[in-house]
Amino acid sequence: MCTVIVQVPDSPEGPTRLLAVRDEDPNRPWDPPGAWWPSEHPGVVGVRDRRANGAWLAENPSTGRLSVLLNRNPEVLASPDDQLESRGGIVLASIQGASIPDAPNTATFNLIEINGAHTGLVSWTGARLHRETPRPGVHMIAHDDLDDPGTARVARWLPDFRELAAQWDSHVPFEDWRQQWLDLLASSGQLGPDDDEAIIRDNRPHGYPTLSLLVCVAEIHVDTVALAWSMLPEPGSLEGATPLAQIV
Repeated sequence: MCTVIVQVPDSPEGPTRLLAVRDEDPNRPWDPPGAWWPSEHPGVVGVRDRRANGAWLAENPSTGRLSVLLNRNPEVLASPDDQLESRGGIVLASIQGASIPDAPNTATFNLIEINGAHTGLVSWTGARLHRETPRPGVHMIAHDDLDDPGTARVARWLPDFRELAAQWDSHVPFEDWRQQWLDLLASSGQLGPDDDEAIIRDNRPHGYPTLSLLVCVAEIHVDTVALAWSMLPEPGSLEGATPLAQIV
């Protein structure tokens, strides 16, 4: 499922700010942010799915690009399951600036593409590909549409993330704003992980084998990306989470 909060700046010179929580089956092998594709995608750092060698989130610091993908519900398949392409390949193509085909041979997804101060959203419903450009401000997305009031965690927490961001200007240090958003994320963690409003999640009671495993925070400028991340020692819980490791 996953959850992403993104602040789109109102100026081309301003930074784009992002908080992303990754939900995945704990039994599916993966690697935290690293340069896992030195030959095929030099300079790209990302969260690698070992099974398909794709990425959930990837960034290229030298070009100011970051892309992250969320599964979309209902999960409609473009082809029989054994003929589908991995959605992780779309993230790696996106970070290189490639255009997403009009009918991807994948399961459904929401793809957030950030290029400096510009943010785009590509949504594949299994029937059509929809592209939109979010307006300046703070947005939140999970497995439905952008800022969808029918998604319980969006309806509950988006106003709070917006309220915090309204206090910032374009010069607030990365360390300051990310800590404020992480404190709010920790506050949301007081909910049970199977609560519909929870951001840190255990999706098994809802019929999915996924739990929250990783938190990433990024600040994207025209020619650089700062990325910080932390693995959750216990899936679906922020308790005991280690301090953020940072990649610039």
